[in-house]
Amino acid sequence: APTTPAVEVEKPLTLADLEGRTGFEPNFLGPTVDHPQLRPELATSLAPVTGRDDGILDYTHYSVRMHRFRRLAMYTAVNIDGASARNVRRERDKWNMDPRIDTKFQVGNELYERNKLDRGHLVRRLDPAWGDTFADAEAAALDTFFYTNCAPQHARHNQDLWLGIEDHILGNADVRDLRVSVFSGPIFRDSDRRYREFLIPEDYWKVVAMVNDETNQLSVTAYVVSQRDFMDDLEFAFGPFMTYQVPVATIEEQTDLDFGGLKDFDPITRTEGSPIRPLHALTDDAAVEHIQGG
Repeated sequence: APTTPAVEVEKPLTLADLEGRTGFEPNFLGPTVDHPQLRPELATSLAPVTGRDDGILDYTHYSVRMHRFRRLAMYTAVNIDGASARNVRRERDKWNMDPRIDTKFQVGNELYERNKLDRGHLVRRLDPAWGDTFADAEAAALDTFFYTNCAPQHARHNQDLWLGIEDHILGNADVRDLRVSVFSGPIFRDSDRRYREFLIPEDYWKVVAMVNDETNQLSVTAYVVSQRDFMDDLEFAFGPFMTYQVPVATIEEQTDLDFGGLKDFDPITRTEGSPIRPLHALTDDAAVEHIQGG
């Protein structure tokens, strides 16, 4: 049976409905952690946004840049404030198209109906759910239900280690009152499997930045969740996912994004031997050492 819940039909939003969104803040951590730059070839694929020259879509506490041909996010960028995080309950799914970008550059529910592809949040619902009031946090959580923040992911993607890493990041931000900036996105390849006239990304990545509470320096960690062994029929199942800790430079090579000086704060680049580490559980040293800022 399909795992994706039904979507309520909403009145289309207008430009006025999205006024005042401030989006991702580069100086949120203290040290500047800015949007990644688009290398020249990727820049030609940036979807245009009404009223912006940089193609950035701002939402509450997070931002997105869209790929005009793949119709998915190139990347998302979110600020997480553990000190003012609030537990906003998920009442219902109300996914919306963003009126600031042409619908031909977005993928709607036509990709997710009657199969086991989830409308996977790139920015998790609770990541931006913080603020001075509960209403602020609730509005931020609702702001994650845009198709621009959505990517096709099998249910196991959300239930296994990838979700565990996200829970661990958010949980530590809450308990330790940490501030965290997180970038996420798909890896686009010409070899991705075609399904319903769309190319489905096989791999997703995440870059996590925070300030180490002992050294007062940035600490940056990158992950890739990979699923290479697809079954022929996406109506039924995917193969198993595997999660890896990788250098930030590897994300840059595979996405044509440029994180600038962030890779200088990635401890795995100074590790001897293979810089790519498969993670089997959150108890793996590689999975927790840098998330905790230790």
